[in-house]
Amino acid sequence: MTKNTFYRDLYTQVEALITDESDVIANMANVSALLFEQLTEVNWVGFYRMVNDELVLGPFQGKVACIRIPLGRGVCGTAAIENKVQRIADVHEFDGHIACDASTNSEIVLPLMLNDKVIAVLDIDSMAFNRFDADDQIGLEKLICLFENVMIKHGVIN
Repeated sequence: MTKNTFYRDLYTQVEALITDESDVIANMANVSALLFEQLTEVNWVGFYRMVNDELVLGPFQGKVACIRIPLGRGVCGTAAIENKVQRIADVHEFDGHIACDASTNSEIVLPLMLNDKVIAVLDIDSMAFNRFDADDQIGLEKLICLFENVMIKHGVIN
């Protein structure tokens, strides 16, 4: 199966899970679980929520994690402050990387927006170096867009 097909199928599954549900935390929990189950070579999948100008651990799958991440620190804090996807082939070369799990070697973090503000980030870690490529990024960006549209549909206010 090609990555395009994989992400198209994954999109359909995420859409079925979250479209009729208005609770953001419940949707984050189900999306985390589905991605953890479906993606290969990942050791952590979850959300960090923006709370009082810092990222706070949200629903996730994997080992215990850092609870709070300051904006601008680590891959997640950088994604949030820059409002830009961070796709890191080797986290050990990322200046300021926060090692919540020392076995993680690569990471992708995608900002989740509402009303032009970052309200959370989706963080996916892998023990493999260079695990995430442009196709992964495109597929995951579509999932984030779907999530944002569902929040808008349900009138979620941040």
